Amino acid sequence: MTTYFLQLAVLCPILCLVQLVAALPWLLLIDPRVIRDQVRNRTQLLKVLGVTVLVGLGMALYLNANSDPDVMVGWGRVYSAVLQLQLFAGLFIAFLVGLLRIWPKGGAVALSTFREGVRQPMFWFLLLAGIFLLGWSPFLPYFTFGEDLKMLKDLGYITIMFAAALFAVLTASMSIAEEIEGRTAVTVMSKPISRRNFLLGKFLGILMSAGLLTLLLGWWMVWIILFKEWWDPPIGAQPEPDPTWVARAARYVVSMGPVTDLSRGVLLWVHNFGEVFAGLVISFGQVMILLAVAVSLATRLPMIVNTLVCLGVYFVGHLTPVLTAISRGRYPLIKFVADVFDTVMPALDQFDMGPAVVRYAPMPPGEFALYTVQVTLYAVIYTAVALLLGLILFEDRDLA
Repeated sequence: MTTYFLQLAVLCPILCLVQLVAALPWLLLIDPRVIRDQVRNRTQLLKVLGVTVLVGLGMALYLNANSDPDVMVGWGRVYSAVLQLQLFAGLFIAFLVGLLRIWPKGGAVALSTFREGVRQPMFWFLLLAGIFLLGWSPFLPYFTFGEDLKMLKDLGYITIMFAAALFAVLTASMSIAEEIEGRTAVTVMSKPISRRNFLLGKFLGILMSAGLLTLLLGWWMVWIILFKEWWDPPIGAQPEPDPTWVARAARYVVSMGPVTDLSRGVLLWVHNFGEVFAGLVISFGQVMILLAVAVSLATRLPMIVNTLVCLGVYFVGHLTPVLTAISRGRYPLIKFVADVFDTVMPALDQFDMGPAVVRYAPMPPGEFALYTVQVTLYAVIYTAVALLLGLILFEDRDLA
């Protein structure tokens, strides 16, 4: 029995136990009574722990027989990716539990709306459509002379943003307008739940559903980028060295005993998703603004009109900088209209990831992080203003 296998025999059961602990929040959500009985029953708990350790030992045997460095790094990435999905689920559950304790009435509306949004066929249709489009993108001919990966990333961000924005706008237009027109809102607000709790709870629930859709598609996009790098690397490209922090962390972990390449794979997935995460945050800011506009207008407009107005806001928000540039110094009427749009409409061009992705050299991490914070702050402020307008419109709406 080699030292290599002994390291795996210790590490793999620990990794499986970590996955088991990370799975507890969403398992409790599915069937809390059964999970609590299992935890309180020592015999059942020991059986579960024993099965988990056996799975870890089986994993150790498999990795010992397939000890190629690339295989180990790949399985490390898979482990970290699965753990990330479980942490996402736990994060959403923890947020909802905290929201219900801090803001019971609005949190109840948000929880109900989130459940309704995730259960909708449209959510799963857009998720599967996004998975299909992202999965097809590595095989598209981009004709970019070695810059296909940049085009794939830009197309990925656009696909994710459109899927989340379409889901958010349509859900807000249908959910809020139908409840108001169908007099369901009267029943809800007789609990009593104020109009403010109703509207903000609806917004937050739909925002969480769109956020879940964004995170799932972003998770899948990372795998597509890794596949593209492996399947179609640029001609003459050399394998990139591990990031400095990954190399240092892997050396520290290895000094404690575990296997190098498996640890590297776990850490490299964190690095890979971290590279995409800032772009997802920026793209999601655009989704948040469009959702706030849709929620505000849904208090007065039917679904079709609301959707068309949001589509107009999207196009005008992107075209306003162009109109401002071409009308500078001439065309006074166009300049006046462009200035009005520039003041009233959201500057959605700031959320476009294309310039940051296709540039010759990537932005320094510090500058890109600062830009992400600034753009996110702008999205939050504009969203707050749009929701305030929606509350004003909703206060005067007759629900009887």
